[in-house]
Amino acid sequence: MPRVSRFGGPALLLIKDTLDALASIIFPAPCWICDDPLTSASLIPICDLCISEIQRYDGLQCEGCGRPFASPVVAEAIQKICYVCRRGAYGFERARSYGLYNDALSGAILLLKYESLKRLGVWFADRLVPIVRDEFRGAEFDAIVPVPLHPSRQRERGYNQAELIARPLAKRLGIKMATYLLVRTRPRPPKSVLTLKERWESVRGAYETRTGAKVDKLRILLVDDVFTTGATLDACARALREAGAASVHGVTVARVVPELTLPRAKRSLRASNVVVGSTKEMAQAQ
Repeated sequence: MPRVSRFGGPALLLIKDTLDALASIIFPAPCWICDDPLTSASLIPICDLCISEIQRYDGLQCEGCGRPFASPVVAEAIQKICYVCRRGAYGFERARSYGLYNDALSGAILLLKYESLKRLGVWFADRLVPIVRDEFRGAEFDAIVPVPLHPSRQRERGYNQAELIARPLAKRLGIKMATYLLVRTRPRPPKSVLTLKERWESVRGAYETRTGAKVDKLRILLVDDVFTTGATLDACARALREAGAASVHGVTVARVVPELTLPRAKRSLRASNVVVGSTKEMAQAQ
């Protein structure tokens, strides 16, 4: 059966394949994550191998926070709830992530955050659409709120990466975008890697609803890039709930679960000139 391009018939597919081949010869650009040569023309300068490793997680996960489970024994449990959710530690109803925070996905997120590859925001949003529709089936949302940066960090970076993901996501889902609802009032500590306790303390009380913002009875979907401990989503959710939000759910691009993430051989990342090592350390450094 002949291949058919999503943009047209076999003829257009042939033209695209030809252009890709020419581009790879004339402009042998490297992948922005692993430096391997790109073999096709794309708006996202990431090679096929790295793309193939950015996959939706479809294994067992906590019904509350979405934490992936490493043990198959959980499948036999009546309620698939992690130890954190059993303690009622989170202020949000549910949270889900697209994929595991492996080398490829962490590299792509670094490109969005530090290399201003802003079109990755749309690329990530496209992958979060089915997550929201499938995992939050039955839930309704009045507003999408990106996790805000502290003003000093946003001035330094020039943009908020969570907003670059949230804005196209809101458009695709037909939900109101509400960046104005939430602000970060206290900056992140200068220390690059925080302990678990430090991470929770660094965000406790660090978010507030904006003065005059009407939050009462809103059903809110929070959007961020990485779920490491859940402390950030928790702090944001608590601020929104205290202001009267009816419900708060969270969705992120990546979830940090070191025991489920096998790193490739170490290699230099073009994004922020770091070497891929511990995925947990990489996430905390962000």
